Amino acid sequence: MTALRADDGVRIEYTESGDPRGRPVVLLAGFTAPATSWLYQLKPLREAGYRVIAVDLRGHGASERPASGVDMDRRGADVRDVLDGLDLHDAVLVGASMGGNTVWSYLAQFGASRVGAVVVVDQTPKMLNTDDWPHGFYGYDEANVDTYFAEKIPDTDHGTPLGRRGLRLVRLLRAMKGAERGLTPGELALLNDHARRDWRDTIATTDVPVLFVAGAESEFWPSAHAAAAAVLAPRGEAVVIRNDGHAANIEQPKAFNAALLSFLGRD
Repeated sequence: MTALRADDGVRIEYTESGDPRGRPVVLLAGFTAPATSWLYQLKPLREAGYRVIAVDLRGHGASERPASGVDMDRRGADVRDVLDGLDLHDAVLVGASMGGNTVWSYLAQFGASRVGAVVVVDQTPKMLNTDDWPHGFYGYDEANVDTYFAEKIPDTDHGTPLGRRGLRLVRLLRAMKGAERGLTPGELALLNDHARRDWRDTIATTDVPVLFVAGAESEFWPSAHAAAAAVLAPRGEAVVIRNDGHAANIEQPKAFNAALLSFLGRD
């Protein structure tokens, strides 16, 4: 991997492959997931002529792990440091899970001058279920907002049981080999900050093409979140991948890659 320094000196690791003259595609993994979780996307993107940059944001994968100070604003600032440090233009930001809302954090703080398109992979823009947004994390509402994620990500009893995922589970275990198992206090703080955010206003003011991808059998939220978010975006569209879970790009990579490359080909 290659490293750059964020504006506060923290080391951010990333991999780069593909055509150095190609359009940059920046891959941002989800909570506790390493950049290597994109392994099923790297070859198809390279073969399509893109410059592919997979990032380990702070506290994840091979990047430096500060004991505190990691929240959604800081993650967005780290994306800024990557785009500025590599001087990327017309970039496609592809974020999975928390990585998707990290994209919104970046855009809310710094705008879209370096960004040409966005892809969000199975991430609702608002995890808290309310009367005006029933597409949040299963079971998470105003009654338990302070306790629901106090110790871990709760089981939801939704999605395909692990024992019935077959090859989907094999792919998931392979791609997530470097992911963390237990959660540190700092990671729990980040998770709770993530869970309390609402990025709908940012989506509504982001005037670049946006693709929202949902796994039809996501463990975390109804797949309708993708269409509901796409309606908010000036140039949004949504796709739901059948027989797919929350890790939509990993469990059904062929279907995901087809949707991704089709979207990029139209942009």
